[in-house]
Amino acid sequence: MRYLMVQIPNTPASSSPAPRSAPTSADVARLAGVSRATVSYVLNNTSAVRISEPTRRRVHDAAEELGYVPHAAARSLRAGQSRLVLMPSPAFPAGPLYGRFVAELQWALGHLGYTVVQCGTVGLHGDEAVRAWAELRPVAVLVAGADLAPQAVTVLKRAGARAVVTLGPEAVEGAHALLMDHTAVGRRAGRHLYDTGRRRVGVVVPVETGLDAFARPRLRGVRDALDGTDATVTELPLAYEEEAAARLAARWPELGLDGLFAYNDEYAMLLMRALQDRGVRVPRDTAVIGADDLMLGRLLRPRLSTVHLELPSGRRLAELVDRAVRAPGTPAERHTVLGTAVVRREST
Repeated sequence: MRYLMVQIPNTPASSSPAPRSAPTSADVARLAGVSRATVSYVLNNTSAVRISEPTRRRVHDAAEELGYVPHAAARSLRAGQSRLVLMPSPAFPAGPLYGRFVAELQWALGHLGYTVVQCGTVGLHGDEAVRAWAELRPVAVLVAGADLAPQAVTVLKRAGARAVVTLGPEAVEGAHALLMDHTAVGRRAGRHLYDTGRRRVGVVVPVETGLDAFARPRLRGVRDALDGTDATVTELPLAYEEEAAARLAARWPELGLDGLFAYNDEYAMLLMRALQDRGVRVPRDTAVIGADDLMLGRLLRPRLSTVHLELPSGRRLAELVDRAVRAPGTPAERHTVLGTAVVRREST
């Protein structure tokens, strides 16, 4: 029998350290000198068990030192329900006002022990998007806009969602609703322009996808405010682009408008600059009002008049979610939440 000898070369040990295992609650308990149950009570903000403040500090310090974070899935299994609140990204372009609202809501829900996840649904629509949300098994779903159907609410609840909340102009059967009446925004703007002597009013209607649910009610509100008066209303489709604003501004002499409600502050600033570039004097030739009351509008010259919008507080919505999660069988709540007030500045 013949043998073949093979020499295996010495290979140097890898210079990179072996990956460390993730720290556990037992590691935190040992470092803090407490039981694992105490670690769970502290890190889950359990109020049913009284734990001294020094002990809480030791647990938090130990968790921070070790880099420990609770395992969300395991915590959900122990609790019998998820603590995940899902917020699908809105189908409309979200501005600074909505961003501030979401930030406050996330903070308030986090304070109540929930984890907020914003979910993008690019390429997903209708039932397909709803199934993707349901796969994550959230305890609550918050949907902005008006694209949720009653059967979608049923799908989410069957997947374990104890609360479905919509934020938009219309209620959806089976879901809690925070109703935002955008016709009130248009009525405020239209009445303000009329009261300042404007009789030929233009209203910007954005052409961007998803904004119709807000823009059409605002246009309707202006028409309602000026119905029965000697004023006229002209609808102005506009894309949020400098070139589109320049083309509209070039038509201004033939349009003959002396007042403009520009949908919101961002479209107002876009079009106001284009008008000024064409020699239109604001407010002498055309008064301009926006909506949202953004800081940038106060920095323009002339300063931008606007309709201030009072959105629901993130704390209030978080409390609604928490109530619905704790008592999922209660009837759906309906709240009208959009407050409006005109802030007059130099542009009108």
